[in-house]
Amino acid sequence: MQNVEIYTKPTCGFCHMAKRILTSRGVSFAETNITAQPEKRAEMIQRANGSSTVPQIFIGGQHIGGCDDLMALDRQGKLDALLSA
Repeated sequence: MQNVEIYTKPTCGFCHMAKRILTSRGVSFAETNITAQPEKRAEMIQRANGSSTVPQIFIGGQHIGGCDDLMALDRQGKLDALLSA
């Protein structure tokens, strides 16, 4: 199982949706709340190639994108393979 990281804010509906998708797959993830840890926001933007919106999701160190990107991978049947790679 790949290491999964997600940068979030508590008020973000897309963050909650992305976490629900991952949790429904039985995937544990490391969550970084950039509201509680504002110093991590710059790290997120740098790792996400300039993307400043949340969530920003990384699987096995690879930047996946946001919730829409995660859902697209799921619809294409690629999410499970990526998680188990």
